Amino acid sequence: MRVILVSYSARGFEVLRTVCEQAGHRPVAYLHARSLRPGGPTRTGAGPVVAEIVESVPPAVDLLLPGMKKVLLAQTLRAYEADLVVCYGFPWKFPPAALRATTSGAINVHTSMLPKYRGPIPVNWAIRNGDRDIGVTVHRMNEEFDSGEILAQESGIALDDDVVPDRLWGEVDRYIERLLPVALAHVERGVSGTAQCEDQASYAGWMEPEFSYVDWGRTRNEIHNQVRATRFGSSGKSGPVAELSGEQIRVLRTALEPTGGRRALCADGPLWIVESTAV
Repeated sequence: MRVILVSYSARGFEVLRTVCEQAGHRPVAYLHARSLRPGGPTRTGAGPVVAEIVESVPPAVDLLLPGMKKVLLAQTLRAYEADLVVCYGFPWKFPPAALRATTSGAINVHTSMLPKYRGPIPVNWAIRNGDRDIGVTVHRMNEEFDSGEILAQESGIALDDDVVPDRLWGEVDRYIERLLPVALAHVERGVSGTAQCEDQASYAGWMEPEFSYVDWGRTRNEIHNQVRATRFGSSGKSGPVAELSGEQIRVLRTALEPTGGRRALCADGPLWIVESTAV
């Protein structure tokens, strides 16, 4: 099949390209969103990401950086006469015309056991909720986020107390290497996939502004997981702001058991602040 690859980074494109080529399919274009919404401003840090993608694009493959998604996106995709769109990380909803721009539609890689945690940041929410692991799902794309039929799915990626992004994404890549060939084979055979159970669906949207601040009236597990999720989302560089003994600090790491850190009292007991910085 001729495939158009959609992803968020050079690393994402590389894993998709490698899997597709090993399965006998030919990438003809890369598609990347430089903004979080169609027509929106270029997101902070997009320049270096695009530069790295440009360096990694194979010579015979085009790189598309759309500003708007409606008619022009569908027309552009249709011009490649591709069989399938393979997506792993794209913040926009694909309009119906774009989903029909290839002969076999589009499939997406999502880092949760769908229908749980549909939306842009499923791993962050899994950490926030204290889940012990996550999974990877490859599903057909429709007009709603992450709600199409499931083609392949597997759980078991452990969420350690300190979730290191590079380690976790490396494990996700290995799951993609196993699951995406299965999904591609299903598409070739015309398998529709398994419908998701809507009554089990949940949504992993952007964190609310209040999540950036610690409320000591919450439980120790809630606050510990808040710090874990924020640390993961910032690659260990940031944490929520808290007030402790009249001082404002940014909490980078906490422990549920006694350590040499500062002791803070939560709604149901103590929490130890292992690492923090001044605000």
